[in-house]
Amino acid sequence: MANRLTKIYTRTGDAGTTGLSDGARVSKDAPRIEAMGGVDELNSFIGLLLCEDLPPDARSALTGVQHDLFDLGGELSMPGHTIMSDAHSARLESLLDAFNATLPPLKDFILPGGSRAASLAHVARTVCRRAERALVACGPGEALPAPLLQYLNRLSDLLFVLARVLNRHAGSEDVYWKIGKNRDS
Repeated sequence: MANRLTKIYTRTGDAGTTGLSDGARVSKDAPRIEAMGGVDELNSFIGLLLCEDLPPDARSALTGVQHDLFDLGGELSMPGHTIMSDAHSARLESLLDAFNATLPPLKDFILPGGSRAASLAHVARTVCRRAERALVACGPGEALPAPLLQYLNRLSDLLFVLARVLNRHAGSEDVYWKIGKNRDS
């Protein structure tokens, strides 16, 4: 890998195309490239979240997610190559169960907010949903493996639960939605 990254600019994308790992050149606005960009953006937002004061178990979970997202992006860049498996989603489900067990049950919808870290987790959650939609937009013509979409679906749930965990870690409360709060103002 080190030899491949000795020169960062290549000029090969100057005409609006980019290369996949199999050597194919595709338009930079192709659905697969849009999905790869969404996953990269999500990974960057998680990196921003990792700059916050987090409990060690949340930090460990998110660091693992970053590695998974690189694998997911790698699989998107190599058509026909499999990296992600059902085990990746199963690991997220275990994390979800463990984190959610520490929280009181939700009786109402919550708004993104509370602490800064929780708010960043909510932003990452919405970016995750956008990346998931970009993957779906690749359509049946791309024949993307099911574990990719399943992983992003579980990850958005994990980010929601982590936002609640991070609020408690910071001594903040979840911000509950009050239907019609400003109706009579």
